Amino acid sequence: MNAVRPVAADILSLRLAHCRAEQAAAARQFHVAVMHYRSCLEAAEQREDGRASLFFASRLAECYEQMGLHAKAEAFLAFAAPVDDLDPDFWS
Repeated sequence: MNAVRPVAADILSLRLAHCRAEQAAAARQFHVAVMHYRSCLEAAEQREDGRASLFFASRLAECYEQMGLHAKAEAFLAFAAPVDDLDPDFWS
């Protein structure tokens, strides 16, 4: 049985997960980094922190790119793209 850990939305847990993700990425353990960045992204979304969500999505994109999972990297890059970078006709 797999127990699903609840996403910790408090800032301390978010910061610890971010540090673990950074360490894993620096050690080129991208599968571990992705796990931690995903929990960070979920926590940021729970906190309704748009800037943090964009940041963690971009970090996920970098990890997926390093892993050779280009489609996933592009999906997270699209999520992390600032609204100002979108085509002005997009909302028309």
